[in-house]
Amino acid sequence: MNASGSTSLSASILSSPLSSPNVTALLKIKIISWSQETGLPASVCVHVANRIFNLHKYPLFSKSGYFNRKLTESNEIKLPDNFPGGPEAFEMISLFIYGSSTLVDPFNVAALRCASEYLEMTEEYTSGNLCERFDIYLNQVVLQSWEDTLIVLQQCQNLVPWAEELLIVSRCIESLAFMACMEILDPERRRDQPVVTLEALSFQKWSDEMVQEVLSQDVWIKDLIALPFGYFKRVIASLRRQGMKEKYVTPIVLFYANSILSDENGRKEDIAMLLKGILDLLNMGEKGSKVIPVGFYFILLSKSLKLDLDKEYTLKLQNQISGVLHMAQVEDFVETESGTGGIEMEIIENIFSTYALFNMCGNNSPSPYNFVVAELWDSYLTRVASDMKMELKRFMELIEIVPVSCRQNHDHLYRALDIFLQMHPELSQDEKSTVCKYINCQKLSQEVCVEAVQNELMPLRLIVQALFIQQLNTHKALKECSDSFRYTHNGDFSGSLTSSRYAHSKSQNLVESPCDLQDTRNKPLSFLIQKDLSSQKPELHKTEYESTSFRIQSLEQQLMTLKRTLQLQNTSKKGGQVSTKGELEGRTMNKRRTPIGQMTNCIGTVNFASQRKYASRLLKVFRRFSLFGRTKPKRKQSVTSIRPKSV
Repeated sequence: MNASGSTSLSASILSSPLSSPNVTALLKIKIISWSQETGLPASVCVHVANRIFNLHKYPLFSKSGYFNRKLTESNEIKLPDNFPGGPEAFEMISLFIYGSSTLVDPFNVAALRCASEYLEMTEEYTSGNLCERFDIYLNQVVLQSWEDTLIVLQQCQNLVPWAEELLIVSRCIESLAFMACMEILDPERRRDQPVVTLEALSFQKWSDEMVQEVLSQDVWIKDLIALPFGYFKRVIASLRRQGMKEKYVTPIVLFYANSILSDENGRKEDIAMLLKGILDLLNMGEKGSKVIPVGFYFILLSKSLKLDLDKEYTLKLQNQISGVLHMAQVEDFVETESGTGGIEMEIIENIFSTYALFNMCGNNSPSPYNFVVAELWDSYLTRVASDMKMELKRFMELIEIVPVSCRQNHDHLYRALDIFLQMHPELSQDEKSTVCKYINCQKLSQEVCVEAVQNELMPLRLIVQALFIQQLNTHKALKECSDSFRYTHNGDFSGSLTSSRYAHSKSQNLVESPCDLQDTRNKPLSFLIQKDLSSQKPELHKTEYESTSFRIQSLEQQLMTLKRTLQLQNTSKKGGQVSTKGELEGRTMNKRRTPIGQMTNCIGTVNFASQRKYASRLLKVFRRFSLFGRTKPKRKQSVTSIRPKSV
């Protein structure tokens, strides 16, 4: 068997008739010939279902233990209605009794073997009897072929219990499991693509398209999932018993379950029974739950709710989902069809409550998974927040399912609250403040924080908090940009920014600064500066080093002048007297030796109203800085010969 060359038998296995008009005509010829040779009439009448066979006593007596006993009592025998194979099988066995060759193929061998066993056609009565012949055919022909074994196993459905007692079913199942293991090992390396594993499935969204793509590559899986559930369950057990790894076994079970869920014509009771069996087949322990795609669990859960399965099974699914909740997506969740008061939402709430109870409560060092689950829950809240029937108290209860401490980012929570407030314009300011108390503005992204400041639906308390956080972010951005200049000038950097990249660098590209290495998500000003420089940053040549050093010192003087101007403006606004020119120069001389990094003290005191003007001026300075080294100086000067002018 090979997946690349095998033909799927899963669609339908055609049943060839056990007998045909040619067989019936040949049997009549044999009976007439026997009468002519022996001069004895056909004195035995055998009833099989709705047919009557007139046969001779001696051939039946000599080759069948069953007829050997019955013919001592009467010459008229009636076989039971459930005789294996029916009149067709008996007709072919009768042909063999009269010495003719029996036509055997995978479609009729199981019925013939069961019928010959019922008639006791064993070696005890004649050598080379039918039971032995059919066993040889099964072992040496059928069980060596994937397709023939599947055909025989399908035919055994109508041969219960004889096929089970004769171990035909067991032998076929063991043979299929063995060949499936060989297919995965693929010793001849004929496979174009590896067999699908649970690890591969866990990173894909579960869908019918994905399933069909896999089945088109691994046709042997498609054949297995076409088996009746009773046989399929035994094949899975045999695969595990023969050593197939669980990462290969479980996908087969998942695909089988998917075929059940996709069957729209099946009876509800049958599907419910099959789903229960599937849940028993899955490795539902801790190890299995970590690799089975969580999207598949939600599909099973959704189908279970529609079929109204026992609460025992739905609860089992909920517990399994809560163990892999960090791998889920909002799109996987059960669709809420009956509103926020429906069973679907209650199920989702129970799943998250179970996860929070065992993973979030009383945990001093929360797992990174907790942050993922908290964000997932807030994303789900954005769905249910649009329900106009959702009450304030109920919505607050939903928010509190996940502890606030496990929310690393509050963007989705803000979105959910924003939608809820839009759906409930009648809420008072006090009610808005109550429901928005869960938002921590420090955990909002820069974009959402700006949006919150401008959102008229938000309570005043939240807007003020967001405004304050925005101001702190701006101050922090200014300080970091100041530190980056100090680093560029001195080659020495002390503070919150560190970088081994620049510590021993010999590059003369002085435009690049540690500010580029920082996360700019919450630093609007530094992000604008960085974006501006990224499009203008020149490539400094080694010959332009001296000119660049001179311009850096000039830039230092400009920044110092800007610092003094800002200090002077702040002093004037406080009602103090403006310092005289002499006093100003005196202060300048006293601070002349102060490292440039101490400008942070001034920058940190810039009030919120003057930040926009200050940022504009600072951008102009940065643009001048980005042009360093683009043009060569008119005359080459030594770096050591240049000194900054006294201010």
